[in-house]
Amino acid sequence: MGFFFTLVALVVTLGLTWRYLGSYMEAVFNGRVHWLAWIERPVYRMLGTSPEQEQTWKRYAGAMVVFTFVSLVFTYVIIRIQGSLPLNPQHLGAVGSALDFNTSASFVTNTNWQNYGGETTMSYFSQIGALTVQQFVSPAVGISAAMVLVRGFSRRKSPTIGNFWVDMTRCLFYVLLPIAFVFGIIFVGEGAVQTLAGTASFHDVLNNVSQTIARGPIGFMETIKQLGTNGGGFLNANSATPFENPTGLTNFLSFWLLLSIPVALTYTFGKMVGSIKHGFALLAVVIILFGVWVGYTANAEHQNNPAVAKAGIVATVGNTEGKEVRFGDTSSALFGVASTSTSTGSADSAYDSFTPIGGMGLLTGMMMGEVTPGGTGTGLYTLLIYAILAVFIGGLMIGRTPEYLGKKIQAKEVKLAGLGSLVMPMVVLILTAIAVSLVVGRAGPENAGPHGFTEILYGLTSQGNNNGSAFGGLTGNTPFYNIVGAIDMLLGRFGVMIPALALGGVLAEKDVVPESLGTFRTDNGMFVGLTIGVILIIGGLTFFPAIALGPVVEQLSHLRFF
Repeated sequence: MGFFFTLVALVVTLGLTWRYLGSYMEAVFNGRVHWLAWIERPVYRMLGTSPEQEQTWKRYAGAMVVFTFVSLVFTYVIIRIQGSLPLNPQHLGAVGSALDFNTSASFVTNTNWQNYGGETTMSYFSQIGALTVQQFVSPAVGISAAMVLVRGFSRRKSPTIGNFWVDMTRCLFYVLLPIAFVFGIIFVGEGAVQTLAGTASFHDVLNNVSQTIARGPIGFMETIKQLGTNGGGFLNANSATPFENPTGLTNFLSFWLLLSIPVALTYTFGKMVGSIKHGFALLAVVIILFGVWVGYTANAEHQNNPAVAKAGIVATVGNTEGKEVRFGDTSSALFGVASTSTSTGSADSAYDSFTPIGGMGLLTGMMMGEVTPGGTGTGLYTLLIYAILAVFIGGLMIGRTPEYLGKKIQAKEVKLAGLGSLVMPMVVLILTAIAVSLVVGRAGPENAGPHGFTEILYGLTSQGNNNGSAFGGLTGNTPFYNIVGAIDMLLGRFGVMIPALALGGVLAEKDVVPESLGTFRTDNGMFVGLTIGVILIIGGLTFFPAIALGPVVEQLSHLRFF
């Protein structure tokens, strides 16, 4: 019953969020919110820009790439010299160059993949001044990119699509910082640790045992970790530890935080293009796919783990191996699906201990391009890419030029959408093939057979989708996986983002075609079903052979023991 009430409460709160946060973000990005103008204006003067100085999509993309490169270098330098910087009570030294490159690429791409234990590797200065800063600016970059594609549909004959510096500034000051601050207070009030005092040590006289407990400025990092669909925790155990996720309330708020902005952006889209029905159609795609994946994975985790049953242990309450006892199997499955479907990557349980089919639920959620609902901004523009492909297919069915919101979808748009939808699968599968073909790649997984293959596939899928979650059995802190993973994350981020920006620019230059009797409707159930079909076909046909070699084979290999 607890899981049912959690779902009901989540649906209700997200419904309110969809309406009101979505409307608020539309006002923010259309420049109608000014309560922090006294901070905004000095930032624009410092950057030498203003809301009136709009950019073409190429200049917008150039500014975004330059900003990301500077962020990458900044983060790399901070982590590399952390031994000489303040706020380092444990006197941690410099991080190795390969691991530093992987970590810097991870946080600037909103992936937050961690080949390290935060409490034993990163100083407080690195955690706050480098990593937490990127947990704010990287989702702001993603949301800004989504606004470009939305403006592509809402504008007519426009050579410009906004200003990157203005969009990012507004996103930071009006959306991310206020929400993260308010919920940071709640998390700390519930017991999340927030201190600069260093580790705490004590000695148990009765058992003659000494222990050192890692502490740090955790509570406020936790909220932006979830809100920005980042996922990188201060501690290695992530949201499974009570220092980051102390109570049932904070666990529920984690669900809400990581789903709130991606869900609300569908309303923002509908309002900006002048048709809430179109925003609701995208939301319906999200709800159906997310609901199916939650039900499927929760059911799988409520069964006995076949590997545990093979060992002669009979569980009566589902697959509790690797689960935090405070949350249980079904709630952990909900957290896992929400995390992997939003490019967050945080975890309140060990994903490597999920059943083979339950783990497949997490893996396939990422393989669909993380559009259910996806990351902050990245989910919306990827979903719109799939919608454009669905419109193209629907246009072919009725024998006329396809249109979406009055914009003709022609060869250039289809090519850009096709590129945006195929870059991630190509990168992931090619790098997975390289990893399993080389000795250094096969040395990474701690398990042999199909489960070991799944660990490699999951790791590279997670990084290629800028998710950041891991199965846990892959030894990623090696030169090979650090370098390959960084390449995977950068290509996964910009291989989709730049085609999305180009799409926005191309569409903004077009005029709107009047609707006629032959127009294929894009705000009804048929369009929702077609878009879902396109998502499943692209994800299914591309990744099914790899899935068959991993979790499917592993699950089938256990059947003979029953």
